[in-house]
Amino acid sequence: MFHLTYKHAANHIVMILKSLLISSFLFAGIALGQVSVNEAELGKSLGGWKQRAGRAAEYPLSGTTYRTYRPEVTPTPDGGIFISLRIDHVRGWLSSDDHAMLEITVDEKGTIISAQSSIAIQGRSVTSDLIRSGTDAGQELAGVDRAVQVGTDLIADISAKMLREKIVEAGRVSFPAALRHNYNLLFQAIRTEPVPPKPIIVNPLNLPGAPQPKSDPKAEPAASKKSKGLEIRSYGGPEKPELTPAKKD
Repeated sequence: MFHLTYKHAANHIVMILKSLLISSFLFAGIALGQVSVNEAELGKSLGGWKQRAGRAAEYPLSGTTYRTYRPEVTPTPDGGIFISLRIDHVRGWLSSDDHAMLEITVDEKGTIISAQSSIAIQGRSVTSDLIRSGTDAGQELAGVDRAVQVGTDLIADISAKMLREKIVEAGRVSFPAALRHNYNLLFQAIRTEPVPPKPIIVNPLNLPGAPQPKSDPKAEPAASKKSKGLEIRSYGGPEKPELTPAKKD
């Protein structure tokens, strides 16, 4: 049985709380971030998810109507996310819409590390190069500057390839501008939140300076007392002489 006074018990509780508080600060400092996309904020910046049963938003841009669908987000092995965003050029009831895809890879810190886009117009597809951040020798940019550089290089690449297709329709010519518009809004909707630390279980008796419980000698079981075991002696020992053979007459 253990005997702990009320004072000892109170000291135990205080030491446990201090240990948990210190551990929580340590874990909060090294916890990795959880990256996500705030769909509500993105939809609000595009006019609201009011089209296609709440799956898309339509908005005017450069005299043309465009439609953006909710982003598809998948996790990456390194703790980041891969975002795929579909954008349509709405051309009217009697014409088929044009389509574009914007794909962005974000690391665990919420920084854009690569981006790529493609535009499909009447069976013709134009795809940009995969734009990576910090590809130049010695280039080290902050998060926002890096995102701006990736977006600038992405739109410049896709625009140059669109010019080779000799496209003249206003809504199609401004499609790269719609991509840049969505790129900027998508970057602003990226969020990084700290992962909550796991609960820590602490044994109060293992804390430094914790009083050790005292055992009650009256509670010792009777079986713990030493019992005299069976004594085995060798034949012919000093206390029992060997048998001598009988003499023959």
